[in-house]
Amino acid sequence: MVKIDEIKKVAVLGAGVMGHGIAELAALAGFETYLRDINQELVDKGMSMIKKSLEKFAEKKRITQEMMDQSWKRLHGVVDFDEAVKGADFVIEAIPEVMDLKKKTFKELDEKTPKHAILATNTSTLPISEIAGATKRPEKVIGMHFFNPPPLMPLVEIIRGEKTDDETTQTTVEMAKKMGKMVVVCRKDVPGFIVNRLLGPLLAEAARTVERGEATVEEIDSALAYKVGLPMGVFLVADYSGIDTIVKASEETKKRDPMAPGPQKLFVEKASKGEYGWKSGKGFYDWSKGRPSIPAGVGEKFDPVPLFAPVVNAAAWLIRNDVADPQDIDMGVKLGLGYPKGLCELADEWGIDRIVTILKEKEAKYGDYYKVDPLLTEMVNKGHTGVKAGKGFYDYAGAGYTYKATIFKREPPLAWLILNRPQRLNAINADLTADLDHCLTELWDDEEVRVLIITGAGDRAFCAGADITGFKGGTPNLGFEATRRLQMVTTRMEKFPKPIIAALNGFALGGGLEIAMACDFRLAKEGTFVGQPEILLGIIPGAGGTQRLSKYVGLGRAKEMVMLGDRVSVEEAQKMGLINRVFPPDKFEEEVKNFAKRLAAGPPIALKMAKYAINYGTEVPLDIGLMVESGVFGVLFGTEDMVEGTTAFLEKRFPKFKGK
Repeated sequence: MVKIDEIKKVAVLGAGVMGHGIAELAALAGFETYLRDINQELVDKGMSMIKKSLEKFAEKKRITQEMMDQSWKRLHGVVDFDEAVKGADFVIEAIPEVMDLKKKTFKELDEKTPKHAILATNTSTLPISEIAGATKRPEKVIGMHFFNPPPLMPLVEIIRGEKTDDETTQTTVEMAKKMGKMVVVCRKDVPGFIVNRLLGPLLAEAARTVERGEATVEEIDSALAYKVGLPMGVFLVADYSGIDTIVKASEETKKRDPMAPGPQKLFVEKASKGEYGWKSGKGFYDWSKGRPSIPAGVGEKFDPVPLFAPVVNAAAWLIRNDVADPQDIDMGVKLGLGYPKGLCELADEWGIDRIVTILKEKEAKYGDYYKVDPLLTEMVNKGHTGVKAGKGFYDYAGAGYTYKATIFKREPPLAWLILNRPQRLNAINADLTADLDHCLTELWDDEEVRVLIITGAGDRAFCAGADITGFKGGTPNLGFEATRRLQMVTTRMEKFPKPIIAALNGFALGGGLEIAMACDFRLAKEGTFVGQPEILLGIIPGAGGTQRLSKYVGLGRAKEMVMLGDRVSVEEAQKMGLINRVFPPDKFEEEVKNFAKRLAAGPPIALKMAKYAINYGTEVPLDIGLMVESGVFGVLFGTEDMVEGTTAFLEKRFPKFKGK
């Protein structure tokens, strides 16, 4: 079985929208990549799109010029099938969603690729097991569903076929991660997999709601965008995705699952008129003047919860049948569909009992499609109705403070706070600020934890700054209060009695860089960048950026970064003194841990005093700073740690500091 570090050549079949994006990711990840299509025109078009994308990433400093050049050298556009797949260790198929065509392709792949090669399909609808049946190695065939556009969307959905083995699954997960993606594994080859199995019922219920005259298209989309916080309403999604594509996907899912909602009349009628959405200029909205704008107040009276009841029902089916866990489902909708919260999290907030009541009412009116899943019935019978009951899909009882926008991990002598809003590039909102503040409180007097590490979920961003979706309609007072809250938290970080490391595993912009500057050390992953781009939004940094930045890079360079809003590579930022260390992506986590463990092995009281002396010393004249230094030196002179340190030095052994 091929392991991730043994994969050298990757073949991507299909140079269309998905294929060329996947090939770009493979080349960026360091693989020799062959992009193949049926004629030179299609290949050239795909390669041209990759080049434009790489140039754009380099222009925006998401990658360096060297990374762009090296990735381009690793890319080969070909028409000859044999040339593309000969010697390939990993193949990703991204050809049209036609089963006979895929089976023919996989039969040929089975004959012409090395026996160790993993054969992946990017299908979003077709059964993996049926595709695998065309080969003599079904254990090495797997689904690898990227989301459009692949270079930008953070999620990859891995789907096991009936005979896919554990080794193939593990290597494919590692491959997706090496491409910079977060992963959910669909453990069974069910229609729609995870994400589309949940999106389908939402689209269907929205269409039925309009058909029944219960709401208009605009009312539903407005409520979903402004009440639930979705990036766009379902009908806008349908227009953007292509109404014809949705009808076809619904037909395929219905073939595999008789209980699926199938194509809805509202969508079929639009498709039959050639009104496919943005690509035809008209769908549910008029696209002739660009992307439509949905007014906030239109959906004020519409209750979105009944729209989601069948979706929660579908999620319960996935959990009950061991296809996915609540965490998988929530990650899938956050990263694949851009939900601000996970579906199971939302259901717990709305109340499982309310979901069940809605489903029973719909079943009585409209039939068995709405029959309550046994898992939801069981949850209600046990009193597990969500947040209000202390338990639902998640356990809230006795948990004390609940981290809402971060993941807190206590692993003495280290602790981790992971900014966990990858669907928003870990952008700062009120919940994230509150989580950060509580984390400091929780660890302040914790003697077992000696170092705090703050990092971001996913591989793209440490933190993209403030969540600008909350800016619109804000008042000056709200803006003032939001910045003051974050300022108070970053100030507490500087006063925190233990070292804090900002592990910049992706870009740090705006408030993200301001959080990082309040940490004691900034360790960064190669190829990413930092910046204060607020000026480009007509504002300025509001959480210490205008004050702290000059202390690291000097007054002139600070003004340049703030007033021009330029992004700076972490390599350049290290030369400026803003970044402490830069590590290769494949060694980043290991090096961060090693750095943190070295700190944690030091004398806790002396580390605290060193931090205070340095931080406070920069705020006062030199004479006063020297007095501060003498004072803390005197405090340390009588500690047990000082005795242990000097004794260990004389005995030529490593000291064991206890913080006393």
